[in-house]
Amino acid sequence: MSSTRSISRGYLIAIEGLDGSGKTTIAKHLVRILNNRGYRAIYTYEPYHRMFIEILNCVGGKMNAFFEALVMAADRYYHLKEIIEPALNSAAIVVTDRYFYSSLAYQGAKGADLKWIRELNKFVIVPDVTIYLDIDPMAGLQRKIGKPSRVEYLQENLSVLEKAREIYLKMVREGELIYVDASLSMSDVLRKCIKLICVKLNILCSSTNI
Repeated sequence: MSSTRSISRGYLIAIEGLDGSGKTTIAKHLVRILNNRGYRAIYTYEPYHRMFIEILNCVGGKMNAFFEALVMAADRYYHLKEIIEPALNSAAIVVTDRYFYSSLAYQGAKGADLKWIRELNKFVIVPDVTIYLDIDPMAGLQRKIGKPSRVEYLQENLSVLEKAREIYLKMVREGELIYVDASLSMSDVLRKCIKLICVKLNILCSSTNI
């Protein structure tokens, strides 16, 4: 393992995408590579706290997209204050598996107003890099067969996923997210993500071992 590398400030990297796009796998590999290269990196995810996840699982089905967005925003605020901000303030690299773009995509796909969701999440720290892993919704669902989900209630149907993908792709076109084709092999997706991080943050530029 390399000696610890110092960076002048922490970096926030968000990995977004539909279920089955490989977000969790890629995020964890990036953290492993960063740590192996001598950086101090942590993996985290949303939704984060068990209390908010239980609320969604217990009563989310009785409510609507606006309720989901409110619970997600509360969880996100807790996540930001308890995990993300302290890590960034100590000059660590945080890789989060989902962030507020997921609320825009998923709750937006279910009918919540996108401007309202943005207003609700005005407290967030904008990531230094946000990568969107794109996959056909049906292919993503097939990848997820038999795999557990942190929030069982939020496992979506094809119609919602197609709408969520449209919103994600609109954010790509508007420059908020950086597109990566997640239908490629995991190693190819990982290489593309590393290259993007090199371009944006000037780190991992000499990393060849994935």
